[in-house]
Amino acid sequence: MSVTIYHNPACGTSRNTLAMIRQSGETPEVIEYLKTPPDRARLIELIAAMAIPVRALLREKGTPYAELGLADLKWSDDQLIDFMLDHPILINRPIVVTPKGTRLCRPSEAVLALLDSPATSFVKEDGEIVTR
Repeated sequence: MSVTIYHNPACGTSRNTLAMIRQSGETPEVIEYLKTPPDRARLIELIAAMAIPVRALLREKGTPYAELGLADLKWSDDQLIDFMLDHPILINRPIVVTPKGTRLCRPSEAVLALLDSPATSFVKEDGEIVTR
């Protein structure tokens, strides 16, 4: 199975998601999207594959979201994508792509539905136990 994760190693949710993928026996392609952000076409493809509004992919916490005024509904989808391309930290994470689908994996256990052989239990960094 081909698995790609758009990952931020500074993010606990992203680290937990990556660990769940690896625990399932998969060796994912890890794209540190802050170092190698998707281009416009790929970002649009990811949003379409997740079937979510562009605005749903915006991250608020720890980003320039407020200072850029992105809560204002005046911004078009194209403009919001421009902001994400200019400031990749605005792209929420982790995004996981597998043959079973593409999903923003928040919470991290959302990745389980995308894996062929997910582990039956997993302990997150904070000690929370996830079982399926």
